[in-house]
Amino acid sequence: MNFLDQLRTAERQNGSLLCVGLDPEPAKFPEQWRGDASRIFDFCAAIVDATADLAMAFKPQIAYFAAHRAEAQLERLIAHMRSAAPNVPVILDAKRGDIGSTAEQYAIEAFERYGADAVTLSPFMGFDSVAPYLKYHGKGAFLLCRTSNPGGDDLQSQRLASVEGQPLLYEHIARLAQGPWNLNGQLGLVVGATYPAEIERVRALAPTVPLLIPGVGAQGGDAAATVKAGWHAVDGETVSPIVVNSSRAILYASSGSDFADAARREAQRTRDVLHAACYTP
Repeated sequence: MNFLDQLRTAERQNGSLLCVGLDPEPAKFPEQWRGDASRIFDFCAAIVDATADLAMAFKPQIAYFAAHRAEAQLERLIAHMRSAAPNVPVILDAKRGDIGSTAEQYAIEAFERYGADAVTLSPFMGFDSVAPYLKYHGKGAFLLCRTSNPGGDDLQSQRLASVEGQPLLYEHIARLAQGPWNLNGQLGLVVGATYPAEIERVRALAPTVPLLIPGVGAQGGDAAATVKAGWHAVDGETVSPIVVNSSRAILYASSGSDFADAARREAQRTRDVLHAACYTP
């Protein structure tokens, strides 16, 4: 299956739009492991095992592993995901953005070293910074479009006087992802849950590409508003997939030895809120 098929299969099998983000911070680990970076795999694997039947995707953020020299633990973790949740795709949150041979190396890192199903990218350097990833047929690439951080306005909301209609930059990126850049149907877009109006606008400009939507949970994004703005279905079948990410609210639902059980409860609560919003007028 290609990445889009994987998403739809996981959504259907797990009844879920939830992406569980894996941003391990040893300083926030349960007391028995607190501050111990050698336990990153153990912590994340416990979260994966607890939420495998609730997730539409898993999203490890590479910086949280690399900062602690835990890349080998990340490789091991993704291999564990393949065993524990074989039908749940893995999105490597790397936000790479470089050109030519360097982008080719980053693509090797994401898809060959780590074996991810998709990767997040910055499109700022243009299509030639994206093209190397699209050579991996069946893999996905999510382009940063309208991000959840307040500083996103600095560039993403600027008008492009040189482009017909003078769209905002994020609108232009959405059109490129829906159209000329999406050579093999592999592209998606990252749009923050803290901006539901912009999610709706991006969906109007890119009606079929998957949206990765971070910001639900600790960042304050409204889960129901997110679904209403971005998810479209016909006769109960998803046409426009959305992948709604929650990280810290799930990972650190408890600081005790029951952290995995607490993570499961929070993931189930979020999954159910998202599911209910799909069918609420």
